[in-house]
Amino acid sequence: MQRIDVKPFWHALPFGIAGLTLAFVLASSAGRAAAMFGPASWRALMVVLCIAMATLPWLVLSRTGRRQIGLQRPRSLRWAALGLILGALSATFCYLFGTALFGSGPDHWFVSVARNYQLQPSAGWSLLRLHLTFTIAACLFSPIGEEIFYRGFLQKVLEDRYGARRATFTEASLFALVHLCHHGILMTGAGLQVLPLSGALWVAQMFALSLLFAWLRRRGESIVPAILAHAAFNAAMNGWIFARLWP
Repeated sequence: MQRIDVKPFWHALPFGIAGLTLAFVLASSAGRAAAMFGPASWRALMVVLCIAMATLPWLVLSRTGRRQIGLQRPRSLRWAALGLILGALSATFCYLFGTALFGSGPDHWFVSVARNYQLQPSAGWSLLRLHLTFTIAACLFSPIGEEIFYRGFLQKVLEDRYGARRATFTEASLFALVHLCHHGILMTGAGLQVLPLSGALWVAQMFALSLLFAWLRRRGESIVPAILAHAAFNAAMNGWIFARLWP
């Protein structure tokens, strides 16, 4: 297996690409926690983090390295189409599963996402404007940034050290755990609140979703199907939120 191809500058650093990746994982995870648990005005940090994730390969990797992590066209458009379908179906499953267990109560993971939307400065906006604004952002920033980093950059760095299977398990675990910031650990007026059962179920679903994205990236030989699946998941999630869970 050819190791990830980085720009010459990074070869001179004592900590290497592995150290850089670890530092980025820690910094981005801390930034996500600050964005979700800090004041509402800090939510914009999520956009900054996603842009940083998407930019990282152009700063660190050569053209060959970028191709190695999947920044190229998929081998067939059917993988892009399959990504859209599977992403939307996955979000529908998450909604129906959460509703069957918790109704529209606070343990429903999509209710937590809706609550985060409600904390944004949007007084006087119509429901359609809210839906479009949050959905467009959700279909652009996190699908592009997270897929390029988790299923692309991080996956390849881990593969070079541990092999494909262990790398996929590790990046899927990290992806799932950072999503506790969106449900499972909540910031309320009384402080941090932990939802152990629904939080664990949410992490399990995010882990499975990450494996799906990794499979699409591998079989499509491109990060594009994973990005489209992630975007379709977010679009369908917001569809359910604004159709069924919005107060």
